[in-house]
Amino acid sequence: MINQSYYSNIKRILLIVLILNVAVALAKMIYGWMTNSLSMVSDGFHSLFDGTSNVIGIIGITLASRPPDKVHPYGHEKFETFASLGIAFLLFITCFEILQSALDRFYNPQVPEITLISFLVMGITIIINLVVSQYEKNQGIKLGSSILVSDSKHTRSDVYVSIAVILGFIVIKLGLNLIDPLISVIIAILIARMGIEIIKSSSSVLLDSAPLEEELIRKIVVSVPKVKNSHKIRSRGLASHIYVDLHVTLESCSSVDEAHEIAHLVEDKLKTSINGIQDVVVHVDPCEEDS
Repeated sequence: MINQSYYSNIKRILLIVLILNVAVALAKMIYGWMTNSLSMVSDGFHSLFDGTSNVIGIIGITLASRPPDKVHPYGHEKFETFASLGIAFLLFITCFEILQSALDRFYNPQVPEITLISFLVMGITIIINLVVSQYEKNQGIKLGSSILVSDSKHTRSDVYVSIAVILGFIVIKLGLNLIDPLISVIIAILIARMGIEIIKSSSSVLLDSAPLEEELIRKIVVSVPKVKNSHKIRSRGLASHIYVDLHVTLESCSSVDEAHEIAHLVEDKLKTSINGIQDVVVHVDPCEEDS
């Protein structure tokens, strides 16, 4: 069953974050270009790709919200994960462009114009990014959305990059002009690191790594009346769309109808105990009569 309100809420949040990210990026890029500050322009590109990642997220969520069909009986939720990989790809492109610009600045040094407004622009954008990232994280936890939580970390990293730029401004004011392209290199490294982290987290979903601990599931299952034990426990999927299958053994032999009802109780218990579980397949093992 596709929860359309879940996807609608995520798209709305991503759109709000997109507008704010683009505003922050334009402020940094325009003023950085006016003052000839490569580190500020680089940070602006970083913020711009925060916005681009929001666009990719919106597209991915739109595709993920499509209902299951004959070709995709488990639904299209993994489009959310593919969208994250698209974000990582764009980050690597940005990293390359920044490194290229920094290398050119090393060979052709230019002195950026650092003023009080430079510090003011960066300070305001840091505050905006802190508010945006915290809002996105809180909503991601509330909705159980992995893409919102991941994107909030992406936005939060912009804060650290901006702080590095401000420190660079201070050093440049002291006369060390080569610090400007050097900070751009550091920013590029931070961006590449984010891309690698996104690939790692996305790969775990695509490779069906277990999102839930086996022992946690077993404790919940054996708390159901007449269930003796559980084994062959498997789980996969996104944190917001988890699929579980398992075997159970009963305390005593039961009729087919009773075993079927116990299986339903196990499914309901897991769904109410753990947020994000969409489907549970329960196999009741044959009863072994005492001899």
